[in-house]
Amino acid sequence: MMPAGGLPNPMAASLAVASAMSNAQQDKINRELFVGNTPPGTTELLLMHFLNAAMRRVNLCQPHESPVLNCRLNPKFAFVELASADMANHAMNMNGIPFLGAVLKISRPSKYTGPNLPTIQTWQQLTGSSLPVGAALDAESEKMSRELFIGNTTPEMSEQMIREFLGNAMEQVGLNTMPGNPIQACRVSGKFAFVELRTAQEATNALNLNNIPFMGAALRVGRPSKWNGPPDQHGNWEDILAKYMAGELQLPSSSGAVQQQQQQQ
Repeated sequence: MMPAGGLPNPMAASLAVASAMSNAQQDKINRELFVGNTPPGTTELLLMHFLNAAMRRVNLCQPHESPVLNCRLNPKFAFVELASADMANHAMNMNGIPFLGAVLKISRPSKYTGPNLPTIQTWQQLTGSSLPVGAALDAESEKMSRELFIGNTTPEMSEQMIREFLGNAMEQVGLNTMPGNPIQACRVSGKFAFVELRTAQEATNALNLNNIPFMGAALRVGRPSKWNGPPDQHGNWEDILAKYMAGELQLPSSSGAVQQQQQQQ
């Protein structure tokens, strides 16, 4: 609006700029989704590619489209930015999608104030599938599925020593499911410790380390007392080592099938 003198009104110009900035900020919020329960091993690029491929597979977008444009990853959750608010609405139907042994929680961020859509489905409803056996529904239970109790430790055993020793033992006989030390963290407390594995499957496999000798002690390896999952079927270190040396070691895979671990020639 021009004043009588023909010069622009500074107040009107400021209001116009503020309004444009507010609209742009609201548009970004409308295009953003919260992704919770991201498991270890998640990267921004991997999550973007996975969600884009999932949307194309179930026709939530066109076959040539990649609607997930950006991802900001935090330790246990992420935010993804979609190409449009409409695409964000479609992506909400991926809530509950399995990813790296966990189940992703996909929802609007807490700052979202737009309309809620009652027609949103879960991934299981959309695809007619069931939750995978052992899949974690939230970050706490996912972490619990990867944690093991280590008993009968001695004061000389440091966190690094326990982590490296057990990790090397798992790699030696093929109890890991991917290269590298499967033990991510260790907490020592007096005569026991807790270790956190890379995946739930590797935690299950690591139960076979029970009674492994280390620095003059036989370590007890088991589930923590707070574990409320199904009973595990596993051997102990002596059994596993003997079967490995004979080329007879069999471990359940993440799908429940039995996979043969052959001794490396």
